[in-house]
Amino acid sequence: MKLTYTLFLVPVVVLAACKGKDANQVDSALNNDLTSASQPYNRLDSVTAAERAGGGGSATHTTTRHTSSSSSSSSRASAPAPTYHTEKHTGRDAAIGAGAGAILGAATSKNKVKGGIIGAAAGGILGAVIGNNVDKKQVKN
Repeated sequence: MKLTYTLFLVPVVVLAACKGKDANQVDSALNNDLTSASQPYNRLDSVTAAERAGGGGSATHTTTRHTSSSSSSSSRASAPAPTYHTEKHTGRDAAIGAGAGAILGAATSKNKVKGGIIGAAAGGILGAVIGNNVDKKQVKN
């Protein structure tokens, strides 16, 4: 029962301490931001007046085409496009997380074995998630 009161009372005290005296300043700044965000966005025109008028004052581009004829015929085979695969480091990061979790769990717990086991499990799970979802790279086949 005491734990329930503590779990309820601590967040209430923290929120009360973080309230601050200048809530009106925050509200006015938030209102200004919301007002400016709700206004329609006007795109900037990136076309100059000369381009709109038909290109009268724009620079002219000259293209020259060089051709050559050859009596020999050669066939070139184009190389296939390189393929890539995603390399994930799930196992490696799970092992690193399990090791770090075991050390931290054993160091911070009264029961060293139990803390080490729980820390290793938690660190291994978090390390596997990070290795699978975050630590990725594209590698050529």
